[in-house]
Amino acid sequence: MSESPASYREVFAISEFRRLWAAHTLSVIGDQLARIAITLLVYQRTQSAGLTALTYALTFLPDFIGGAALAGLADRFPRRTVMVASDLGRAGLVVLMALPGMPLAVQAGLLFCVQLIAAPFSTARQAALADMLPGDRLTVGLGVISITYQAGLVLGFGAGAALVAQVGVSTALVINACTFVLSALIIRYGIHHYRPARPAAGEPAPGQWETIRAGWAIVARSAQLRTLLAIACCSGFYAVPEGLAVPYADQIGSGTVAVGWLLAANPVGTVIGMTLLRVIRPDRRLAILGPMAVLSSLILLPTAWAPGLAITLVLWTLSGVFSAHDIVTQATYVRLVPTHRRGQAIGVAIAALRAAQGLGIVLAGLLAQFLTPAAIIAGAAALGTVVTAVAATRWLRAVSSNPSFPAHDETDNA
Repeated sequence: MSESPASYREVFAISEFRRLWAAHTLSVIGDQLARIAITLLVYQRTQSAGLTALTYALTFLPDFIGGAALAGLADRFPRRTVMVASDLGRAGLVVLMALPGMPLAVQAGLLFCVQLIAAPFSTARQAALADMLPGDRLTVGLGVISITYQAGLVLGFGAGAALVAQVGVSTALVINACTFVLSALIIRYGIHHYRPARPAAGEPAPGQWETIRAGWAIVARSAQLRTLLAIACCSGFYAVPEGLAVPYADQIGSGTVAVGWLLAANPVGTVIGMTLLRVIRPDRRLAILGPMAVLSSLILLPTAWAPGLAITLVLWTLSGVFSAHDIVTQATYVRLVPTHRRGQAIGVAIAALRAAQGLGIVLAGLLAQFLTPAAIIAGAAALGTVVTAVAATRWLRAVSSNPSFPAHDETDNA
């Protein structure tokens, strides 16, 4: 019998999820405030748009490093402890950033560390959610977390910049630190420990390097996990428009006013897609995961003709709608990973995802010196369609060959 779709009401009825979601919201606000405050400070002191853009871009690099190297902490210590320590660590670093007279280079380095220790928080939260939300509630819960993050990105640029401009960089950073402390308090007194599975009797507790290596091995040995990770990394192709929004707006003659609309199109579409997916049966979601992934890139092909703003917004928003498949990908990936390796395996996914998206945007920026933005976006869409189709075909075979998928997987006995 097919599992019925879970509802938002069912998920928010779980008090622990409400508390974890509130803490996540505060962390998103804190992350955005830190990024905006330091980038505005860089611009104020250097008057260099290039250095400002580079500073903001570097805030995403720690996700790659932290996902690969620190995510395993969620498999060695109680997940609540990891989240609380991460929040308090970030609060302390941000307070140091707010000290008067702090050199700009030191502040940038501290911001890098703030983002670096966000990775263990994210992996511990995802691992705890898998224990907290049974069945399809996990998919809906991850959707809520993602929607909150997307909304934070959309609102953060405007509201965050306005707040920093109103109260100043130092005060904004102190507010940022308070959001992390409040998040830590909610988690410490609002959710259970959610301890990772203990080693078998007679086995020594794994060290950090052993945990990292074992997490990577889990993904490497599982065809299903590798396929899901490949599908997720294909987001690097349809993330290209985000990096070229400014020159593309200029190419179609819409000016800087249109940039905000173009940047908001994909997040808005993603929220719409997640809302629509919620009413589809879980088994049907698995079946349409592959086609949705392919369409995320395919729908961007008409951008080659540099249509007007209205048509472009429709295309980019639809790409966001189809990219909502990522929530199904995430939930399935998390379910397939053995509990005692869940944190590190999620870290592997975060690292790979950030690498794919970052590489896609960097390469697009380099090609923009020789080609038009429309041509680059269309080229990425064409390549993404082909690559994603290969991964999606493998996924469809996995689903059709195992009616109970993903209830069982070879990783269960790893």
